[in-house]
Amino acid sequence: MNLRLKSKFTKFSVVFGLLITGCAPSPVQNQDVSSIPERVLTFGPNCTELFCALGLQDRVIGSTLNNHSRGPLERYKEEYASIPQLTYGSATREAVMGSGADFIYGIDWEFGEEGIRLDELEQFGIKAMINDAQTIEEEFEEIEELGKRFQIEEQADALIQDQKDRIQKIEDQVKNKEPMNVLVYDSEAGGVKSASGSNFESRLIEKAGGRNIFHDLQDRAWITISPEEILHRDVDVIVIHDYDVPSLEEKIETIKSDPALSQLEAVQQNRFVPVSLENVLPGSRMADTIELFYQGFQNGGLQ
Repeated sequence: MNLRLKSKFTKFSVVFGLLITGCAPSPVQNQDVSSIPERVLTFGPNCTELFCALGLQDRVIGSTLNNHSRGPLERYKEEYASIPQLTYGSATREAVMGSGADFIYGIDWEFGEEGIRLDELEQFGIKAMINDAQTIEEEFEEIEELGKRFQIEEQADALIQDQKDRIQKIEDQVKNKEPMNVLVYDSEAGGVKSASGSNFESRLIEKAGGRNIFHDLQDRAWITISPEEILHRDVDVIVIHDYDVPSLEEKIETIKSDPALSQLEAVQQNRFVPVSLENVLPGSRMADTIELFYQGFQNGGLQ
């Protein structure tokens, strides 16, 4: 087990020490994991859907960030619909502290100075587990950890094995093939917001037989690049994130009307692979997304 796993349930003092004080954190005290959480908040549709995949939807009293979703997978639709919505967008301090929750499982960007402060959660007796996997293997470790925390190891192991089996089938199909060069297009404002080589999405792209054209940029998960810089990179296909606003159609129109991006052969040939944002976040959709990417890369787009 790597050191990252050992600190998953003790990130109150770790993150607080790093983000709030700016100093090295004090020695971490292990949190009590003897009792199973009963009142859970999930920050992010990927986190909410993972709880559905594990059969834990009855323990979730509130979800957030549904503005980042195009809806649950069909197989989890009923379970997802049974979960109350805490907030449509990001969770607010008031909503969280007044929710009666005893546990939070949430995407990493929702915590910190600009989000939910971990030191305050501790004061209210709320434990937290942060969804921050950077690799597929790390997400499997998170799922294993949830299985132990909620005493559903068999369900967690079954989900992991299903994911591994499906991913392996795609890996077998793409081995020894030249990878497709992929541009990730999230949005455009002062440049194109895209995924870097260190972004979790890049791991999914690689498993599907692609390569992020910005694989060499590793410092931050999300980057903003000028359209002119994109022209200097070979682009075979464009993955477009579909969530909230603007719509997918509006994003494609923006790409096609951009003086630089419109010069790309991938744009002129409509080589677009739309994907909902929760698909590219760590969770239970890893195999689904790799399968979708594989189909899109092989067919020259799905649009």
